[in-house]
Amino acid sequence: MKNVFKISLIALLTVTLFSCNNDDDNSNPIDPGTEVSIAEFVANNDDYSSLEAALEVAGLTETLSAGEFTVFAPNNAAFEAFLNAQGFAALGDVPVDVLTNILLNHVVTGTNESSDLITGYVSSLATEATSGANLSLFINTASGVNVNGVSNVTTADIAATNGVIHAVDAVIGVANITTQALANPDFSILVDALIAASDTDLDYVALLSGSTSAPFTVFAPTNEAFVDLLNALGFGSLDDVPQSALRTILNYHVIASANVRSGDLEDGQTPTTFEGSTFEISLDAGAQVIDATGVPSNIIAVDVQTGNGVIHAVDKVLLPMAIADGAAPTLTGLAYTNPALTSLFAALKITGLDAVLADSSADFTVFAPTNDSFAAFLDAAGFNSIDEVPVEVLTQVVLNHAISGSLFAADLTTSYGNTLATFADTDANLSIYINTDSGVTLNGQSSVIIPDVTATNGVAHVVDAVIGLPTVVTFATADATFGTLVTALTRDDQPDFVSVLSTGNGTDPAPFTVFAPTNDAFGDLLTELGASSLDDIDGATLTATLNTHVIAGANVRAEDLVSGTVGTLGADIEIDATNATITDLNGRVVNIIVTNVQAANGVVHAIDRVILPEL
Repeated sequence: MKNVFKISLIALLTVTLFSCNNDDDNSNPIDPGTEVSIAEFVANNDDYSSLEAALEVAGLTETLSAGEFTVFAPNNAAFEAFLNAQGFAALGDVPVDVLTNILLNHVVTGTNESSDLITGYVSSLATEATSGANLSLFINTASGVNVNGVSNVTTADIAATNGVIHAVDAVIGVANITTQALANPDFSILVDALIAASDTDLDYVALLSGSTSAPFTVFAPTNEAFVDLLNALGFGSLDDVPQSALRTILNYHVIASANVRSGDLEDGQTPTTFEGSTFEISLDAGAQVIDATGVPSNIIAVDVQTGNGVIHAVDKVLLPMAIADGAAPTLTGLAYTNPALTSLFAALKITGLDAVLADSSADFTVFAPTNDSFAAFLDAAGFNSIDEVPVEVLTQVVLNHAISGSLFAADLTTSYGNTLATFADTDANLSIYINTDSGVTLNGQSSVIIPDVTATNGVAHVVDAVIGLPTVVTFATADATFGTLVTALTRDDQPDFVSVLSTGNGTDPAPFTVFAPTNDAFGDLLTELGASSLDDIDGATLTATLNTHVIAGANVRAEDLVSGTVGTLGADIEIDATNATITDLNGRVVNIIVTNVQAANGVVHAIDRVILPEL
């Protein structure tokens, strides 16, 4: 199988080295300098007489005298507690095959000293009956050393000639599905879900602990996966999920009467689940499970083998058709359940905006880029994956696709709106130019391809390109009102104004404040100068004129305008903040007619007359 099937908990578990108290105690009569085998240590230690007897009954004494092993050794008190809990009067009452597998469940191949143990799964020598696969032990080093959530190491690193012994305070019974779910803290919400979905008719904990319908194959969602689901469906907690829906979802994660290990998975398999419907196994892009929504869930840990089945961890809760069809998702949920929007969902998670767009009390419009859109955006920006984009940049890019309030297609008009993205470290929201002349385009670079996808907290419009953070040039080129200005800026005899005005914020000479003349303003100028076209204006005069419309190094919004003389890249101008006018050096008065078109590298104000340098 592919490397994804290695037993690991990458992205699931925090790997932490641990150390245990290694001090001698009076229960160990062996001289620390004496070399003994594991079996000899047990035989010469009165506190392990029950373990010695059990090994003799199971015929394992010779096994532990040779080979190289790590043994988690229960003392007499641990065995007594185990026998009482299981209803056995004496060790001899335990069936030999059962006792043998329990003892083997305390043994791991190789020498694993305390410094070698990490939080994660290891395999014991015990086996599952139907497959012969070795059982898994969950080692948790978060606080000392705990095995399968039931047994703690009390003394570590007792050296033997053929391995190492770690004394434990409880017998490690043969784990079932429930045992391992309880042991791993990253499955705590799954356990809560199993309990919440249970009633007198069906007790999931009992079912997954027993032999009826066993062995089971369980695709177990992590805590993070459950949080994603709750956000997607707009639930504050598991308590908000109807029990019937929760039961349907959980049933979809279980295959009954089959111990399907990673080596048994095949591309295109469609196993029938406990819920009654199927999902698909895909191995094309790593090991994945594709549910009824068509969105893949990654199998991120495999072959957690128990006595009554096997667990594979997944990073997304699987949804059957019965839930997918009837779900009323949030805006986050639309991305969660749509296979064409998985990159958007990944971006929401990375930035933490999944919770924002899952807020059922809020109301948003989201322009949702497809996976292909994100791929093109990443390629153009020189990133190999979305994980390489700086989080603060990705956050602003995602916010640049969201507007407060629900705006359906019929509500959209050719105009400027404000996204949730902001300029630099201010609370000034970036503008977005919506053009409805032919369909719906955004900032001249992205078109709506699927409008009016409703959610519980707003509406989404699927778009064919990521809407990058706009520059002042973006708005000049997107808004046809500034067509003549763009023609002037890009004339062959002019400096490279486009490059300069596209300079990122924080890099000299950005940010910019641009007073942008409309097409009508340029038309009036030509009349004023007696010119038939821009071609009649010489290059130097045009350059000086265009420079006089730009203030460099300042993002001067309308509320920041102060009456007085201001220097531009060309000539001084006189601003009357009270009347929103500009007077040039020729005494010509210019009206500011549209304000605060906010870009990521400056702000644009539309004006009704071209500002001229001194003539």
